[in-house]
Amino acid sequence: MSVADKSQKKSGGLGETVSVIVQALLLALVIRTFLFQPFSIPSGSMRPTLLEGDYLFVTKWAYGFSRYSFPFSPPIFSGRIWGSAPERGDVVVFKYPPDPSLDYIKRVIGLPGDHIQMREGQLYINGTAVPREKIGEINNPDITEMNRPVDVYRETLPNGVAYETLDLSPNSIGDNTREFVVPEGHYFMMGDNRDNSTDSRFTVGFVPEANLVGRANIIFFSIAGGASPLEIWRWPGEIRLSRFLTWVD
Repeated sequence: MSVADKSQKKSGGLGETVSVIVQALLLALVIRTFLFQPFSIPSGSMRPTLLEGDYLFVTKWAYGFSRYSFPFSPPIFSGRIWGSAPERGDVVVFKYPPDPSLDYIKRVIGLPGDHIQMREGQLYINGTAVPREKIGEINNPDITEMNRPVDVYRETLPNGVAYETLDLSPNSIGDNTREFVVPEGHYFMMGDNRDNSTDSRFTVGFVPEANLVGRANIIFFSIAGGASPLEIWRWPGEIRLSRFLTWVD
């Protein structure tokens, strides 16, 4: 084989490698933009449903697509295309309205036109109290972030969606609010950790439908103790195997 043949073969092999890498990157971009996007949970606002260190897949097509569906959120169009409305009770990733560079995850509580209010820790939707039943206590700091037992309640929304909430303290700042009237094209979001959640009761405000990124569906990995998934040496003591491949309710 001549030197020229060897050079041509080497050049062809490099070109094929670059082509495969480019195709893989494009495929990953398409999947991330239109199908599934991984997210990690950075805070405890959705405890006990989601814990810090949970890694989950978000379904991007669930509510259609907006500029925020794409990397870097280019202003290529306004509103949503192929949109469908979230259901009450969905756990949703959205762009924080005051600063869309930030991703938040909360539960959809109020739909457009709803009247939402908290009274003495009880959620009211359109003047009717949402059923709230104390189901026990959790005495596990990995779930509650507290070194004491914490009361757990089950709420059941008007459409039948039920989930657990934590009550860290009575008469907290979010237990009594004014009545919020959700504007058209917006949603009212709340965290399940009611006394430790920055949500629509506070600075989040009403979330425009264009800010919705997708619906949280499945936890594929979970690690405690603030550990990174790359810290493999911490897996034996910190990994939460029981949360692997569990659905987000």
